[in-house]
Amino acid sequence: MGALKVSGRLVDIEHHEIYPACISIVNGRIDSIEKLNAGEGADLPWIMPGLIDAHVHIESSMLIPSQFARLAVVHGTVATVSDPHEIANVCGMEGVDFMIADGMRVPFKFFFGAPSCVPATIFETSGAALKAAEVEKLLQKEQIKYLSEMMNFPGVLQGDPEVMAKLKAAWRLNKPVDGHAPGLMGEKAKQYIEAGRPEVDGIQVGISTDHECFTKEEALDKLQFGMKIIIREGSAAKNFEALVDLLNEYSDRIMFCSDDKHPDSLLAGHINQLCARALGKGINLFKVLKAACVNPVHHYGLDVGLLKLKDPADFIIVDRLEDFRVIRTYINGILVAENGVSLIENNPTIKGSEPSLKNQPPLNNFNVSRKNQRDFEYAIGLSGKALSPDARVQVPAMQALDGQLITNKIEVSVPVRNNKLLSNIDQDILKIVVVNRYREALAAKAFIKNFGLKKGAIASSVAHDSHNIVAVGVDDESICRAINLIIDHRGGVSCVGRIGAAASEKGGEMEIILPLPVAGLMSNADGYQVAEAYAAIDQAAKDLGSQLSSPYMTLSFMALLVIPHLKLSDLGLFDGDSFSLL
Repeated sequence: MGALKVSGRLVDIEHHEIYPACISIVNGRIDSIEKLNAGEGADLPWIMPGLIDAHVHIESSMLIPSQFARLAVVHGTVATVSDPHEIANVCGMEGVDFMIADGMRVPFKFFFGAPSCVPATIFETSGAALKAAEVEKLLQKEQIKYLSEMMNFPGVLQGDPEVMAKLKAAWRLNKPVDGHAPGLMGEKAKQYIEAGRPEVDGIQVGISTDHECFTKEEALDKLQFGMKIIIREGSAAKNFEALVDLLNEYSDRIMFCSDDKHPDSLLAGHINQLCARALGKGINLFKVLKAACVNPVHHYGLDVGLLKLKDPADFIIVDRLEDFRVIRTYINGILVAENGVSLIENNPTIKGSEPSLKNQPPLNNFNVSRKNQRDFEYAIGLSGKALSPDARVQVPAMQALDGQLITNKIEVSVPVRNNKLLSNIDQDILKIVVVNRYREALAAKAFIKNFGLKKGAIASSVAHDSHNIVAVGVDDESICRAINLIIDHRGGVSCVGRIGAAASEKGGEMEIILPLPVAGLMSNADGYQVAEAYAAIDQAAKDLGSQLSSPYMTLSFMALLVIPHLKLSDLGLFDGDSFSLL
């Protein structure tokens, strides 16, 4: 087979040059780079290294890795640094093994981490736990490139033995440690970053990255202590605008990531969107590409090419810089996407491997029966006294913030009827519940502001990080129906309520479910069909009144206890500031 030759304006990031060139690819690697005459390149598209998402939970796309790849390559993504702690919280080591195996079915470069915090806290019920010994076993695997985000920053600061054992295992194996310390600054940030690691070559950085900075001040504080900052722009958390100017001065220590990206959002774009926006702000192309391509390769030691001789032929062809439109994507010299069409096979098998995973029972952990409306009543004890019909009670509540994972802790007034607390729809104070999906238990109940529903309810078995069932609704009957849809399908996202004849109706009431049979987190169906179905259910939630840009993504983070300030686990309302159940 002859060499594959591709011509264009080659962007040489290392030497800060752009010149017309013809690259020759042999056996999946760059065999030669021939400079062309300057006059030959004026109308040629750009050749650049492939893009890398430096921190992502594939599970949040609701797609198994092989389907995620099909959508991502269209936008020029050739690799991801993937933390599989979502499925690990549900299925443990078996879940991590599934992600690795499924990712290997396609020509895409998935680099996984060993989850450091399974479960994330002791204040919730997860489906599995990974102790230090199991984490070390994962770190010894060739496919595991790093220790995933260390969310237990109180454990780091207090020198918790189990936490320190996981950190030391990564250092012994010379694998980097990802951080997760929202709002941590000053001396505590320094202590967290150094994390007791002995000085190596004059540098003492034990926890080396953070993707949780909400402000430029916080990022600068962590940069001064040696951290690298990953600018996150996902479907829920959006920190690009606050942090992108850091690229001007710290381009060697910045990366791009999505963290969590729903399927419809992935269909629209990926890291290429961040490149276009950064260029639109006047940031130098070479600095942008350092964040999008070069820095992840060097930091994590990834086998991804950077357009150098003998590198793997991982590159993209871009015809317009203003919107960073990718017209072709190559991985190991294989053309995997062209003109907006993915060329990765749908549900492929590896020659000589086991039969397609599609034909095997989906991996899951779902052990709860259907619920009754009474399970979601929020009764209060009043020593046998009944309040008047127009009574109100002050209670603590969560305030969701669009585009952020953090919540505010507020006090709200809710009505009481028959000694039971009800939603205050006029003031947008709705009931939120979390149901344990691993065993039968009482539902946890609280109130939340800013979801905006005027009728019905939405629910999800994607509920970071333990992935119990979370629901928000205007009344107990709607909440119960939404949750039972998920229980019936052993995972998914659901929407119930009256919005006309836009969907199948039952007794005049709309019911929609997007099943997620793989661990209650992902679908093994065609990724494009899943994206279409998700867009429909997302719109249904908005038709019920939600003003959130991504109501299901926001809902999925309302049980994430390691993000301040107030969250709800299956065990109750949790104060992230005091790190305790209220």
